[in-house]
Amino acid sequence: MADQVVAGAVSGSCNTIREAVCIHTRKIFSSCRDKDCIEDLRFYPTASAQSVLANAQCIRGGSAELLYTFVDVEPVNFNRGFYTVDIRFYYRITLQAMTGGTHYTEVEGLAAFDKRVVLFGSESNAKVYSSVPLANMVDMPLDLTANLPIAVVSAVDPILLCARFADNCNCNCPCNCSVLTGVPEGILDAFDEPIIFDENIIRRIYVSLGQFSTVSLQRDTQLLIPVYDYCVPSNDCTLASLGNCAEDPCKVFEGVDFPVDEFFPPNSIASDSDSSGGSAGSCGCN
Repeated sequence: MADQVVAGAVSGSCNTIREAVCIHTRKIFSSCRDKDCIEDLRFYPTASAQSVLANAQCIRGGSAELLYTFVDVEPVNFNRGFYTVDIRFYYRITLQAMTGGTHYTEVEGLAAFDKRVVLFGSESNAKVYSSVPLANMVDMPLDLTANLPIAVVSAVDPILLCARFADNCNCNCPCNCSVLTGVPEGILDAFDEPIIFDENIIRRIYVSLGQFSTVSLQRDTQLLIPVYDYCVPSNDCTLASLGNCAEDPCKVFEGVDFPVDEFFPPNSIASDSDSSGGSAGSCGCN
């Protein structure tokens, strides 16, 4: 059995490795990635958007923005170490409605998507306490919940694939047209107008989105890692004036290069291998 590496100075290794140190960080126990094609999501318009859509002749796609993602973790019964991760995505959808001739009017609304994944998050019976203070808090109640892993969801703004009109509960899904409930106030406040959750609306809109995301389960743990050196900043700080124009602003502007790429699109995009200058090198030792 090989000798266990302990914290301290490292000898007989790469000259660049100074020592082995123990750090407290989050370890990823399992992760997954998804490419979801989300069909027939109910579009809930704003008040002004609903008045436009009531008389619209047709609609066409616009854009979709991911507003927020809520995540919940629960243990899986009879399968130790595994957990379900329930995720709800909230989107701001912008569409274009034709109201006459060739004139299109932009309309906004809300859509939500729920998904669930199962990942391995290991087990821990330790009760963890910390002395990190919280701002504006005097007495914090004890958290007596189970020591669950932390779920981390990374996602980008989705691609709006299509949008269409449909009569009340006349969608491709098995009549899954129940009203969206439990929308947090923070999501509703992201819109300038109230969202219409009226189930009596006959003419409804459904959108299809393409969503890329990754999900991971993490736990706080202590890891032993090699240390090369301290992270000493190499750049000098640039002092900024406090609005008194101590330096001629026009001379400062003269030193700014003209952003050619912002005005003229490039003829080609450099690949990752081109930008990295070839394959990555190695340490040079075992």
